[in-house]
Amino acid sequence: MTETTPPVISENALRDTVKLDLDVIDCVADAFTALSAGKAIMPPILRLDIPEKHGEVDIKTAYVEGFDGFCVKMSTGFFDNPKLGLPSLSGMMTVLDAETGQVRAVLLDNGYLTDIRTAAAGAVAARHLAPAEPIRAGIVGTGLQARLQLQALALVRDIAEVRVWGRDTAKAEALATDVPFDVTVVADADDLARASNVIVTTTPAMSPLFSADAVQPGTHVTAMGSDAPGKNELDPVLMAKADLVICDSPQQCADCGELRSAQKAGFDGEVIELGHVTAGTHPGRSGDQQITICDLTGCGVQDTAISDLAVKRLG
Repeated sequence: MTETTPPVISENALRDTVKLDLDVIDCVADAFTALSAGKAIMPPILRLDIPEKHGEVDIKTAYVEGFDGFCVKMSTGFFDNPKLGLPSLSGMMTVLDAETGQVRAVLLDNGYLTDIRTAAAGAVAARHLAPAEPIRAGIVGTGLQARLQLQALALVRDIAEVRVWGRDTAKAEALATDVPFDVTVVADADDLARASNVIVTTTPAMSPLFSADAVQPGTHVTAMGSDAPGKNELDPVLMAKADLVICDSPQQCADCGELRSAQKAGFDGEVIELGHVTAGTHPGRSGDQQITICDLTGCGVQDTAISDLAVKRLG
């Protein structure tokens, strides 16, 4: 038997091959559908925290029925890196053959595919849960994911207004000049929440960023920053106030998402898995005045889906 060395695909090649587009959004939506339908095996996240370096490492994986391969992804977040001129996030994906377990490819993406599939999940949530009317978007955070979430939202909804809040006003103003929208930088996150009908939170915050009272009827909130115990972007009272709470993985969200903080505060309401909404077995938003929340912690099925798409596009 002839040994072959699996290809190592560079970040540049992946950036040229996989863009944030409707095909990526659809492939992530299909992954959520497979997960909720019992057609995926997804173990808990393996996590390593390095507090003295403000760093974390997550290993995620999932097998999805019908795919030729599955992904094991290592993702790092070292949140002091911007002080060194480096991005906060990095990582890589290994794609293995679903039949033999042999390595098919190493995707040395430095976190790029994670960024894209995370933004795509935000678009999936907005497609089903955001108001149909032109969107008054409120972006909480000023990093790369804030930019990508806004780009993803624009793929599934018409955006009329954009407001941005961040702890560092200079970074918020830099974001405003980087994106192809007329952006208003606001000084108070509660003011942003009051004026927005879609709010996307994109930070590694450890405490709520705006009050539950600031969120108005008819608003959709996508919270994607809380993906580890201790992180918390939303006022825990907000889930009790919401008409509909959606989680990418209820079990995972109860461990490390906004659901964890809300349940600790006494929330015991119904939680719907996002895949039931993408499958059409739950209607999602069903009223103009509903407050909806989607808690996104990042799932291994997303990584398997986007790595499969990348490998296929690379031929």
